[in-house]
Amino acid sequence: MARSSTPGEGTRPRVRHAGQLGWDDGLYEEEPEKSEDSGSGERQAASGESGHRRGGGKRHGKKGKRRVLRWVASVTALLIVGGAGAGYLYYEHLNSNIKKADLTLGDKKMADHKANAAGQTPLNILLLGSDARDNPENQKLGGAKDTFGAPPLADVQMLLHVSADRSNMSVISMPRDTMLKIPKCTDPKTKHVYPASTGLTMTNETLGRGGPGCSVATWYELTGITIDHFMMIDFSGVVSMADAIGGVPVCVKGNVYSHNSEGHGSGLRLEKGTTKIKGKQALQWLRTRYGFEDGTDLGRTHAQHMYMNSMVRELRKGTKLTDPGKLMGLAEAATDALTVDKGIDTVKDLYDLAEDLKRVPTKRITMTTMPNVYGTGTLKERVLPKPGEADQLFQMVRDDIPLDGKASKRKAPAAKKPTASPAEIPVTVRNGTRTDTDYPVKGRASAVKELLAGKGFTQAAIDTQNTEAAKRTGILFPTVDMEGNAQAVAKALGIPLSAVKKSPDVSGITLAVGADWREDGDYHAPSAEEKTPESARALNGDDETACMDIQPGFGF
Repeated sequence: MARSSTPGEGTRPRVRHAGQLGWDDGLYEEEPEKSEDSGSGERQAASGESGHRRGGGKRHGKKGKRRVLRWVASVTALLIVGGAGAGYLYYEHLNSNIKKADLTLGDKKMADHKANAAGQTPLNILLLGSDARDNPENQKLGGAKDTFGAPPLADVQMLLHVSADRSNMSVISMPRDTMLKIPKCTDPKTKHVYPASTGLTMTNETLGRGGPGCSVATWYELTGITIDHFMMIDFSGVVSMADAIGGVPVCVKGNVYSHNSEGHGSGLRLEKGTTKIKGKQALQWLRTRYGFEDGTDLGRTHAQHMYMNSMVRELRKGTKLTDPGKLMGLAEAATDALTVDKGIDTVKDLYDLAEDLKRVPTKRITMTTMPNVYGTGTLKERVLPKPGEADQLFQMVRDDIPLDGKASKRKAPAAKKPTASPAEIPVTVRNGTRTDTDYPVKGRASAVKELLAGKGFTQAAIDTQNTEAAKRTGILFPTVDMEGNAQAVAKALGIPLSAVKKSPDVSGITLAVGADWREDGDYHAPSAEEKTPESARALNGDDETACMDIQPGFGF
């Protein structure tokens, strides 16, 4: 039966057109080939079918070797892992393998994190899977010949959020066929400027607009979530890491062969039950669309969540990495496949990051998919963020609310005393009520200015030049000495203190009236239900019973 990601939205079409952008599962123009037997309990897998894609340190002995290799596995095999070590074997060599890029290529600077009362801040990392066919190994693993050298696509996009107190971890996946607006991005190497998209564009095209920093800028524009780092891996890195781990158990509810009469499919072939997959077979699992659930990208995303949770459990169990000589080569291959931002561009940085991640127990890891709905007309086979529920999920992450439904240990932002009376505090009011579908509400900045005057803020003024859209009403301030005064503005209008943030984009206290305050009258903060929407399909990291439904017509 076809599955809908959103209750009440109807069923998904079982098979989409093969011409979709991205990590489509049909990427070969050759006859299926049998993979090598990967060991006891593993099945043989065929390669994918045709489809389309558009448009020297010191030695520290065996223990040190195992630590560095376990680190590589933990940091790169689709990047969400824990319980790993770094070591310094071949430190400089591995450092030179890691590719670096700018964190964000957009014009908008991200707001600073709001620390809790204990001075702790959350950690947000954008995880990207690139389908680049820019070298022989990646071309062998995943590419129709007409795609070689084409701009890469960010076909796996997952935002990893680690809570400020490091007690829980949440992941939001964005389907690769999500349609959204991409901000202006400037390629740091060529200085080419990619203008902001005038209409809705598929999210996986962000990577081809200057690099992963454009993907970061797009996520920030959509969600308002401050992103600290990104990590990106390609096809060969996934295969190398799956081998280094020794295999990841996955489950299917029936025999599955991802291959149809038109030659589309990843070639994944598994028998009913649990199989430990690795190498090319692991890549096939992560790319399978035809054969899982209703044949859409949403089923593939759910399969990726199952794989990643299982991978984390394997690593936490102390997965055997017993052949240092062989795995050293895999470590080199993995770091060579890894691209990160310049804030985490050394083995030491990545080790420290892995140590942070490993503090979260698997039972507090929650995988979700951005709530979505299908578009209409020309967008009928693409998805859009589901109004209300998508932003509810984003708001929970912004407010550091656990997605597993358990009580949060977070503390409310610390209240700061203002340094001046309301009449002495200048406030700039900006009308940001414009949305993707609605014009800005005329006169909203003036109306809010009058509200402020009624509260004693007589120095409020209107910014007539900046009408940048804001999904949520917020108050920005440039320096820490203004925080108390900014909070005073928030308290006067009933705006949550969590919406008061330090930002380098403003020169004074700035009130951005957002799309959540289009109506006249007092501000009413959205009800912050501490509950993950059902449409997000939350999957707990400790769930060992998760098993993929098989799409009718893809069994054997």
